[in-house]
Formats: sequence, structure tokens, C-alpha cells
Amino acid sequence: MSDRVTITITDGIADVRFNRPDKRNALDGEMFSAIVNAGERLKTEKGVRVVVVSGNGASFCAGLDFSSFQAMSSGNGAGGGDRPNTAVTDVKSGSITHHGQQAAWVWQEVPVPVIAAVHGHALGGGIQIALGADIRIVHPDTQLSVRETYWGLVPDMTGSQTLTRLCGLDVAKELTFTARVFNGREAKDLGIATKVSDTPYEDAMAIAREIAGRNPDAIRAAKRLFAIQGAAHAAEQFAAERREIGALIGSPNQVEAVMAGFEKRAPNFAD
Repeated sequence: MSDRVTITITDGIADVRFNRPDKRNALDGEMFSAIVNAGERLKTEKGVRVVVVSGNGASFCAGLDFSSFQAMSSGNGAGGGDRPNTAVTDVKSGSITHHGQQAAWVWQEVPVPVIAAVHGHALGGGIQIALGADIRIVHPDTQLSVRETYWGLVPDMTGSQTLTRLCGLDVAKELTFTARVFNGREAKDLGIATKVSDTPYEDAMAIAREIAGRNPDAIRAAKRLFAIQGAAHAAEQFAAERREIGALIGSPNQVEAVMAGFEKRAPNFAD
């Protein structure tokens, strides 16, 4: 397995850590693959009763690697393949997601509870990965954002579904349309954070130990029951994400959004 994501299993708890601290665990092609592979492994890993996902270094996950945005600014589409979730053709047979979407959705498919311990930044793809967890313990000063429209894009890693389920349609729209940054305290008020904690990793591990001490058959059964609600219309929603992002990437207004972002100026969009 890539060292971009590490897994340590102790007493039934899988401690999963994003391990690209020099880039605030930003998402490039290798990072996407490492996250997906970690989740896929844990679907069948024996003895695992609960999963804690966190990020090494200063942030949980700062979103898409800037190299991809730089490529977009030159009109080179999805950044030379650094954003595999924008490829419409890589949906595997029997799957409802493509590669990038699976980096977030795989945590819903893991048969045991998944707790995200979130600190620093959870932007764009980073917040969507956190939304894929069952429980989110968030530091009050964490900077979160559904950031995609800032770059002329849309949430395309299952966030259009998971965000709405947590905070309601109107709040999801406001966060998406504005792309504003909000902190962990507001995330709790909005229903995005399960709990706010000054020590999110430690508190996530404490909850994990409590869950690990319950009947594992009952815990798995409970997650299956809750999953029924989450699965309704998910395939259609994720296919719609792929269509919308495919049409946006590399379009003139999307390139202008990226250029304006890098040049720190007001964008000049064509209606």
C-alpha cells in the first residue's frame, strides 16, 4: 500500500491517517488511489470493528492539489490526470461511483462505523471525504468549505448527496453557491460536525473504543440499516455529478475562475 495513507489496527480500531503533511494532505492522483485502496482493504479486513480517519500534519485534507488548478488555468482539462474523479469513463462494473467519488463514498461502504477526526483544513474534496464518514469530530478552528464553485466547478465527490442529508437543502445550497469558508463551531451548528473538540483525534479514538466494545454484529447491522436511507437515488445523483463536472472542466468560465483565483482579481465571466 502507498505510504500516502497509513493504517494501524489495534484492539479492533483501524487508525487511518492521510500522510502527505507537506501538502496538507492535498489530493492528487496518488492520494486519491491511496485513500480508495485503504477503504477497499478495510471492507474485508478481519477483526476491524471501527475506523478512525485523520490527517497527519497541519490539516485533515486541504482539497485538490494546486497543480491540477494550474493545469486547468492553461486549459488542460483535469490537470493531466491528477483529478481522476473527473473522468467519466472509469466507473467500474457494478459500482455507482468513479475513482474520485469513491474516495469519499468508500467510507459508507466499509461495514463498520467510520469516524473522521478533522482539524486544520477540510476544503473541497477534503470536506467531501469527511462527509463520507459516519461521525465527524471537528476542531472548533478548522477551516471548512464546499470550495468548488470558487474554482468554477461543482461538488463532484458525492458531496451533493451527503451534504444535503446532513444540513438540509437550503443550507447545502448556500454553502455551495457561496463557497465561503466556515469554522468547526459553525459546522456543528449546521449539522455537519457531529461534535466539536479541541482534541478531535483523541476524542474520536475514545468514541472508537466505546464502539469497539459493543456487539460487532449489532454495530454492523445498525450501519446496514442506516445505509438504506443513504443509498436512495445515490447512483443517479453521482452520475449527475459526473455529467456536470465533465461539462464544466476546461470551459471558458471555469478557466476564468481559476485564473482569477490565482491572480487574486475579480473574475470576468461571460453570460
